[in-house]
Amino acid sequence: MFIEMFQLLFTIVAVEAALILTLGFGTPVRRVVVKLLDLLKQGRGPLVTKTVAATMLVLFGSVLFSTIQINTRVSESGGVANPTDQVMFANRILESFLMGTVLFLALVMDRMHYYTRELQITRRNLEVAVKKTKTAA
Repeated sequence: MFIEMFQLLFTIVAVEAALILTLGFGTPVRRVVVKLLDLLKQGRGPLVTKTVAATMLVLFGSVLFSTIQINTRVSESGGVANPTDQVMFANRILESFLMGTVLFLALVMDRMHYYTRELQITRRNLEVAVKKTKTAA
């Protein structure tokens, strides 16, 4: 069960990182990614995205709470952890790191998409204004 979840989280992190890199550089692929993100943010897309993000945030909190419980149990037993606790602690740390990274990259991707759209709109408005001033002069 853990392996499938870790694979899923690593895949999501890789996809989000690729999308952020695509949005960061002015390539022809960026226009396609911006259009896809625009379509995703229409209709029921925002509701689904917020639901998934809220679910991941609750899971993130649960994993952090579980990690803190393991840590306090180990510290109460004199600071010596048995192998089961060590494995569970390592898995929980990796889980929480990956979920936090997914949530953070989703936030970065959302803001980059917003600023890319604003930049495109501003450039279009600037081109229209330059054309108007050239025709008026």
